[in-house]
Order: sequence, then C-alpha cells, then structure tokens
Amino acid sequence: MPSFISPYRPAVWLLALSGLASAIPNQAAAAEPAKITRILPPPGIELPADWRAGIEARMKKMQEDWWDLEGEDLFPDVAVFHKAVRFAIDNGEFYDAKKDLPRAEKLLSLGEERIKAYLNKKTPWTTQRGLLVRGYESRIDGSIQPYGLEIPEKLDLAKPVPLLIWLHGRGDKSTDLYFIDGCLGKSSAIGGKIKDQQECIVLHAFGRQCVGWKSAGEVDVFEALEHVKSQYHIDEDRIVLAGFSMGGAGAWHLGVHYADRFCAVHPGAGFADTATYNKIAPQDYPVWYEQKLWGLHDAPDYVRNLLNTRVIAYSGEDDKQKQAADQMQAAFTAEGGTMTHLIGPKMGHKYDDDSAAKIWELIKESFREGRRHHPARVELQTRTLKYPRMFWVEALGLEQHWSDSRVTAEHTADGIKATTAHITALRFHSPDGKNMAGLRVEIDGQNLTVEKPALDLEVSSVVLVRDDKGHWIWGQPSGLRKQHNLQGPIDDAFMGPFLVVTPFDASPNQRVSNWVGGEVDHFRARWKALMRGTFREKESRAVGSPDIEDQNLVLWGDPSSNEVLRDLLPRLPVKIVWTENELTIGGKTYDATTHVPVLILPNPLSQEHYIVINSGLTFREAHDKTNSQQNPKLPDWAVLDLTQPPDAISPGKVVAAGFFDEHWRFSDQP
Repeated sequence: MPSFISPYRPAVWLLALSGLASAIPNQAAAAEPAKITRILPPPGIELPADWRAGIEARMKKMQEDWWDLEGEDLFPDVAVFHKAVRFAIDNGEFYDAKKDLPRAEKLLSLGEERIKAYLNKKTPWTTQRGLLVRGYESRIDGSIQPYGLEIPEKLDLAKPVPLLIWLHGRGDKSTDLYFIDGCLGKSSAIGGKIKDQQECIVLHAFGRQCVGWKSAGEVDVFEALEHVKSQYHIDEDRIVLAGFSMGGAGAWHLGVHYADRFCAVHPGAGFADTATYNKIAPQDYPVWYEQKLWGLHDAPDYVRNLLNTRVIAYSGEDDKQKQAADQMQAAFTAEGGTMTHLIGPKMGHKYDDDSAAKIWELIKESFREGRRHHPARVELQTRTLKYPRMFWVEALGLEQHWSDSRVTAEHTADGIKATTAHITALRFHSPDGKNMAGLRVEIDGQNLTVEKPALDLEVSSVVLVRDDKGHWIWGQPSGLRKQHNLQGPIDDAFMGPFLVVTPFDASPNQRVSNWVGGEVDHFRARWKALMRGTFREKESRAVGSPDIEDQNLVLWGDPSSNEVLRDLLPRLPVKIVWTENELTIGGKTYDATTHVPVLILPNPLSQEHYIVINSGLTFREAHDKTNSQQNPKLPDWAVLDLTQPPDAISPGKVVAAGFFDEHWRFSDQP
C-alpha cells in the first residue's frame, strides 16, 4: 500500500462558500494569467456596503440557527435560499439594485421561515400545493441545488401521478437567485400557456443554470428527478421530458440518450448538433479529436433511440432554430422513422396558443398511454459507453469509441433476434421479465440457446462477447477496458463525485508551479460561477483511503509536488516517465520544465473511478457564448506547452492529444 494511504488521516475538506484563493502552500505564486472575461454569469453591480453588511449578519444568523439541521434529509430545502444569496454575493451576480436587493431579502425570508418551522418539527412545504421550490444535495460536489415544482390543487397525490420535466431556456443572468424567484412567480412550462392544469406535477429543473443540460447540468435533471420521486408518488411510466430553446436542445440531447425513461419527449426549438447549428463549414472544422467529441452530444448521431418513444417537436415557422427539428426530421426519415413536428404559423422564437394546446393534448395522451414496460423491439444507437442502454438491450463493449454503434433486437415467440454493428459485448436483460433459461438467441445470423443453470435458478440476463474470430459466445468481457462511466473523455470525471487534490510541495519547475496555481484558481472560480457549486478539495498529503475508494481524483502538479500523483504514476496502465527535466508520454519526450500532461485514466487503486491529471473542465469561457459549444475540447490525454499562457480557449498550447483504445492503451490516431 502506498505511503500516502492511511485510514487515520483526517478528512480536511475545504468547503467554504466564498473566497477563491488557491490552497497550494509552499509554492510560488501563480503567474499573472491572461485576462479572461467571464461570460456566464456576467459580472454584476457593486453592492451598497450597508446593505451587504446587514445581509451578511442575517445570513450568519441563519447558519447559526440551522446548526443542528445539517445532515437532515430536508436540510437542502432550508439551505437552498441561503446558498442562492451567498453565491450571488460571492460571484457578483446582482444586476439591478431596485429589483435584486428585495429579491435576495425575499429569499432569505423564505429560508428563515423554513428554519423556524423545521426547528418546531414542522415541514409545511412538503405538503404544499401550487408553486414551490425545493433542493437536494448533489453527489457530484456536495452542493445544494434547487428545483421548482408545480403541484396542482386537485391532483390526487395518494396514487402514482404523471410528471412533466420542464427544461428552461438560456438565461445568462438566471442564477439560483433568479431561477428560484421565477419558479415562485409563474409557470413557464409550454411557454406558460397551460394554466391551471390538473393532470401532473411539473418539475422545473435548474440544470446548473446555463450549461445546455450537459455535464453536471445533465446529472442535475436526474438527481432532481430522484429527489422528487423520494418525496412524491411519481408514476415512472408516465414521465414526459420537455423544454424550449436551450431547454429544447436539452430535450433533444437527454431524449436521445435516455429515450427509454420517458413516455414522450417534447423539444421546442433549441439546437440538435454543433456544426450545423453554428454553420461551421467542413474546411473550418476544429481539430480531429474535437470533431469526434461532437459525437457525445449531437442528437442526430443517436436518432434511432427515439424510435423507442414518442417525439413531439415544435418550431415557430419564422424561428431560425426550426433548423434543429428539420434536421432531426431528416435523420428520422433516413432511419425509416417518423416524428410529430408542429409548426407555429408565422411565429418566431415562441409558442403560439393553438400549437401549445395541441402539444398539451399530445402530452396528456402520452400520459394515458404510458411508457412501454417490455417493448418487443428495441433500438440502441450510441458512440460511447456513457450511453449504453435502451430498455432490455445494453452494450458492454465497442469496437472503437466515437464510431456509430448499433443494436436492433426483437423479442418474439421464438426468442430474441438481434443484429449489431461495431459492438463487441452486450447484455440482454429479460425482455418480458420472465426466466430466460432455454431462450433462443439469434445474433448476427448466429444461433445460441440460453442454458438452464443448475438448481433451476432463474436467468434474468445473459452476456455475449465476440471472440477473436468474430463469433458470439457466452461470457464476460475481461481485463481492463472501457465501460459505462469509465470510458472518458476528461470531462466525464466531473459528472460523478470528484475530489480535487492540490500539491503540497513546490515543483522544481517555476513555470509548472505558476501554471498549476493559476489553473486550480481558474477551475475553482469557474466551477463556482458556472456549475453553481464548490467542489471538494484536499492537499495531497491529507488524502486517505476513503477518498480513493469513493470518488474520482483530480490530481494537480507533478511527481515532485503531489505525492498522490507520484505514487500512482508507476501503477497506471500506460507508461508515463516524468522527471524534473523530461516528460515521456505516448512514445515521445518533452521538456518537463515547459510541458505538462493532462489525461484521464482508471484509478489503479479503485478501478471503478477515474484519476484526472492537471485538468478541470476542458471547455472554457470562450465556449460559453453558445451552449452548443459547451462540449469537451480535449480527448482522453494531451500534452500542453506552457510557453503559451492559458486563455479563454485553452489552458496552453496542445502539442499532442488522443484517445486511449478500448483497453486504456495508447493508440495510433487519427
């Protein structure tokens, strides 16, 4: 066991809600970085000193009052108002003193009311009807995240009820403070045109504000959904996903990846891909690996998945974002499918009354029909094992990530018949919930039969792998390999629980020390402003066994400055030689005084989790101008030349980069 692992070391978490100074002691101060303008959220106005002092005192009192409540199940419902104001102050997110200062006071009053009620063992908001706001603690970073609810007065909550998940549009200034206030004001679902509906609960997801329902914003939707399901009796077969503008893009994105979870998907406007929406001509495409990474989010690449559910698209006739639905309609047609596309006559970027009414009728019809439990035919289309499953079909291995990989499977009286493309391993779960023993499976023209196990045990799923000759056999994928939630690229580490591990000692290379200090500061500030949370972090000498077992490790520095990195380096599945003067990676050697590696790999001490070296989010401020560009900009590994200073586009000059192969080894690319 490496020397840095000790179960007796204390967990020193840095969870302060304010302050952006780097926690890297004994290290030279970071070099002055290039000026990077924050796009999301934009900088606000200066607050009156006397008002701020009064608010700070009030917030301090709230924290003192809730001391005994922290850790309670409903604590996020209390803390969500405090966090909204705290972040608005810390990040400078007030924009209109006449409106915003009273708004902050209003939210604190609501928080104070809930604290008082909670201390008196009352939780009236848990049975409240109408518009309300609740919160949950995210597993990603331990942050408190809000969501809004509409609970109709006449909806019978004693039985399972339908749920509409509504994804809001882009709002550069719509941070927690404004989102919460908006959720308490009026409904924005279907353009606010479905008033007094009594059919369903509406969940207004926050999505970490303005990241296009990707990255932590994607996770937010499902974390909020799980929290709602823990508090209310939701019918899981009657959940509809819907949104408009950025929310429409989110409905396309989440809809294609999770089509089997919804009885219908309603994208209104929005965008569906990167290149077409941004009008990027082929001669202007970015570097090859960034093009491949478009395949993580581009909805047309996953269109066959939408054949598993109902799609109700909407566009204004005169809205330039009609392009997305037209593009998806063409993709449907190319795959032999159809979708409903309602068009508002002479409408721009909004709903018309007639279309909104028709959409609502189709949504209610989808609630009545519900989601299919055991569809006889399933389509799975993916480019990554991040999104490996539709209903009872699950991909476990791909020939090569970012290639169009497919499974079409049918369940008939004779068994399962399936065809595949670029799949190397897959699991069939029971198509009808029954024992699979004795079931016939025809896959790519090859016939097999599920054997009956000893003791007449039931078989609920079976796994097939392709052997070296291309034949399908029963078995399990073996060895270190890419798999679901362990497939990269670098940004994937920030969709699960992660710990930032900062250096304790100084690097012997001044330029490296300066760069690390500046980039950690940048990541900390960016995560707080953009992702609306404060991530967990520790110095490398304080990391213990629980840290390694439970989360992804984001290691900053070099082997001289970060002992965790130093101890893990020789255990990695790829050879990286990193000395004071030289860095050898991918078979090439670089000057270690001016170069650093950034990469993601399975943690050799906890292979269900990642390690990341020297990287935060790879999309940066310049990419925040449009949500369609908030995609990963680096693959699984890269080498940065630090003589080019970090800016709003890149952390340095990328001199080498690539994806690891399906077994986490260096591969020849492109």
